[in-house]
Amino acid sequence: MNVAELLERSARYHADRPALLAGERRWTYRELEADAARLAGGFTALGLRPGDRLGLHLPNSAEFVLTYYAAQKAGLVPLSLNVTYAKDEIAYIASDAQPRAIVTADAVAGNLPAPADIPSVRHVLNARDLARLDGPPMRALDLDREETAAILYTSATTGRPKGVMLTHANVVSNTHATVHHLRMTPDDRGLCALPMFHCFGQNFIMNALVAAGGRLVVQERFVPDPFVDAVARERITLLYAVPTMYILFLSRPAKLDVSSVRLCFSAAATLPTDIERRWYETYGHWVHQGYGLTECSPFGSYNHDVAFRPGSIGTPIENVEMKIVDEHGRELPDGELGEIVIKGPNVMKGYFGNPQATAEAIRNGWLHSGDIGYRDADGYFFIVDRVKDMINVAGFKVFPREVEEVLFRHPAVKEAAVIGMPDAVRGEAVKAYVVLRDGMTATPADLQAVCRGAIAAYKVPEAVEFIDALPKNPTGKILKKELRRRDENAR
Repeated sequence: MNVAELLERSARYHADRPALLAGERRWTYRELEADAARLAGGFTALGLRPGDRLGLHLPNSAEFVLTYYAAQKAGLVPLSLNVTYAKDEIAYIASDAQPRAIVTADAVAGNLPAPADIPSVRHVLNARDLARLDGPPMRALDLDREETAAILYTSATTGRPKGVMLTHANVVSNTHATVHHLRMTPDDRGLCALPMFHCFGQNFIMNALVAAGGRLVVQERFVPDPFVDAVARERITLLYAVPTMYILFLSRPAKLDVSSVRLCFSAAATLPTDIERRWYETYGHWVHQGYGLTECSPFGSYNHDVAFRPGSIGTPIENVEMKIVDEHGRELPDGELGEIVIKGPNVMKGYFGNPQATAEAIRNGWLHSGDIGYRDADGYFFIVDRVKDMINVAGFKVFPREVEEVLFRHPAVKEAAVIGMPDAVRGEAVKAYVVLRDGMTATPADLQAVCRGAIAAYKVPEAVEFIDALPKNPTGKILKKELRRRDENAR
């Protein structure tokens, strides 16, 4: 089965059920399949051939969904382009991935580089022109499961982004695992305000809802009030969010209407345990966390379809293995800290045009995540922090997340991020960046006092800087690289 057949199958079994809602426009599965088939014929008529990369420089929209499935039908490889990137960033990705065509939209077209900077591109198409791009309707080509189905570039929180190649086997297996673990049915309605150029929005939300025959409600981007309205109006059953969204909703005086919601889900970053607890106390739902990376399609573990455990990322999804290893790749006993590694049908084919980076990431069949964690005696996994974010204070390891969790205990703290800063004596010291809740105050001494009663002295922030907002990528992941740059510039 290839990715395009996810839509064809749902059109066969759920033809007249609502499939896609984008603003005032609505499609049944029959209509969505017919429009994707026509558009696939149009791409072929332009001269695009199986294996060609098709850049999707589109915000969340019906056009994103249609272009994605049309490309899959025609054997093209959707290349997701982050619409928040500047021209130079997109030029780098385009020069690396060599797309033959790009589909963009008026709202974001200004971010595209000049044609001279993307010489591989033969066609730049605007989303409003897709309806006129006509050709004989196409059924999905018979493609090998190991052929590349999509390329998504990493968010580049460190270094240059790399193009993750996901095969049809990767995407289909991960999509079916998502449907299985979330117990999705055609009656489910999911709201996607997270970017569809990201693996979470593209595979975990869009592809899984289509595979289940459910209803995909698309918003161009996350804006709190329209999001709140849509949850109630469309009777959303699956609440997809990232930690910053849960933090925001808890800080708003008006409660979110979750009367139709059967499951709250979080991914893309670790949800602080205090936020997890407060959400349950406020809304009566535990936030089920998924764990993974773009490199594993992205779903790797889930908490949980059998027994939920607060604070955990759960256990590996079906057909996937996870373990904790030391720096030599040796498996560690339960309870010991090490790197999380993953093996299974969800693990990427590799990085596009970068065999060296692929060999560094996948060793002996195991994908090295770069995340530090441990497994408990019952097989549940817990994340402690990123390997690259660990702080070394006079030889002692400090994991930023441990300090951040303590800072969240202060009632005035809305968000917190901890980094290491240079220290002439100890090598590094701990620094905290903190966003306060509206109308509340705290001093650095107040927050240091909270930490002194809970963690070792060398983990207590040497400096606390209050900030209006933490820098984040489009999925809400805090960009600690930007905080380190801010700290360096202030010295």
